[in-house]
Amino acid sequence: MQLSPGERSILAYFPSSTAAQEAVRTLKEAGYSEVQVDRVSRYGVTFDNHYNNPIAGQAETLTGLTLYSTDRDRFVDNDSRVLLGADPSVEGYTPIGYVDAGGKAFLVTVVAEEDKIDTAESILKDKGAYF
Repeated sequence: MQLSPGERSILAYFPSSTAAQEAVRTLKEAGYSEVQVDRVSRYGVTFDNHYNNPIAGQAETLTGLTLYSTDRDRFVDNDSRVLLGADPSVEGYTPIGYVDAGGKAFLVTVVAEEDKIDTAESILKDKGAYF
């Protein structure tokens, strides 16, 4: 994506999807239309709540439940999945401080006109963003 003249972007990180979604909701209510949430992961992520939903009895893989939240990575074959299963976050003996993206795995991106950036940054700070 290339920004138009007079536009700027903000990248803000959140420790939970709930906090990130709340920030997006507030930004959209304030009139910002170019706002999105992405999950940062060391393994890559796609989202589809149909897969690996343990409440619905659809837990297809252990790595899907632990590494990909509610999805499975369609690019990982079963042989690779065995290796991913050895990741400390999957096997249950995770060292202290071993988390995705330094504990702030949810990225909110905002694109706005230069004169509206300070307000967007203020909203993000109020919602607990890390920059």
